[in-house]
Amino acid sequence: MADAKVIPFDDDRSRSGGASRPARRRTGAGGGSGGRGDGPAAPVSALPGAQAPGAAGPPPPEAGGAEYGPEGPGREASGPASDGGWERRIAGGLAFLRRRVTGEYEVDEFGYDKELTEQVLMSALRPLAEKYFRVEVKGVENIPSEGGALIVANHSGTLPLDGLMLQVAVHDNHPADRHLRLLAADLVFQLPVVNELARKAGHTLACAEDAQRLLETGEIVGVMPEGFKGIGKPFGERYKLQRFGRGGFVSTALRAGAPIVPCSIVGAEEIYPMIGNAKTLARLLGFPYFPITPTFPWLGPLGAVPLPTKWTIQFGEPIPTDGYPQEAAEDPMLMFNLTDQVREQIQHTLYKLLVQRRSVFF
Repeated sequence: MADAKVIPFDDDRSRSGGASRPARRRTGAGGGSGGRGDGPAAPVSALPGAQAPGAAGPPPPEAGGAEYGPEGPGREASGPASDGGWERRIAGGLAFLRRRVTGEYEVDEFGYDKELTEQVLMSALRPLAEKYFRVEVKGVENIPSEGGALIVANHSGTLPLDGLMLQVAVHDNHPADRHLRLLAADLVFQLPVVNELARKAGHTLACAEDAQRLLETGEIVGVMPEGFKGIGKPFGERYKLQRFGRGGFVSTALRAGAPIVPCSIVGAEEIYPMIGNAKTLARLLGFPYFPITPTFPWLGPLGAVPLPTKWTIQFGEPIPTDGYPQEAAEDPMLMFNLTDQVREQIQHTLYKLLVQRRSVFF
């Protein structure tokens, strides 16, 4: 397999926290596929006497009318143009596989693989967001079109599917095609397979050093300060925000001068209604909790299928931080006030969305 170049950040600071990065990153240029092929030419009017008597030909298009495209009037979708589309898809897929085998693709220092994320991971998650949870996105224009920003969202759902749906929402709806880089807990990077997929999707360890470096390089960073307290809370406490830690995300945003964008997610609380917690079993397995729901573990693997709730993700007005002096990041009172402001804005929006919601499933 071909050697790959490394795209380092500006310094080699060591980072703290549980998970270590892969020692080697593969890089390379991702190629694009060609444009759509030309359809058949429109018929040209014949000169008088040039056509045999009785011969029938296609009439010329009306002046000023719409041109016939590859799937226009009178042409079946399975015609030559459609075959050409499939050929381009197959050629693009083979080119993608070649780049994966030869190592001609790029990853950054954190392990983010943009090509794999866009062509594979997002394609796998998109039907879940669009067809199953039917995610409705509001206020995406509040995410800056350029430069770094910190998205702070509530966390719920027993399994962290809300983080993945948030990533799809930003990727597919932002007009500037921004990508969300999620901060994840140590446990994510200790699980086999999940660890590699999380790195490829752009997730990184939830530590201040990583978050600040991403913000300073102009990335959109996502954090869910409730952590396991949010996704592991019982069903009776749904949509009641848990403590936001010590406000470390505010300190990070202040140091980077990045705006904070509050985000409220409705619908994730009901996908796995948690009615109990087997704490002894959770300790034996090394998990923060072991959920008991109306379907799990009673139905076995079928009990792990989430309920098809209707989701709404709303991004609020950004809170600027670039007007504060650099030493403001060390002011505990300022961090407390900004943390409380973000938390209250998310909670208020959650209540508003719940009032507007007609049904959990529709």
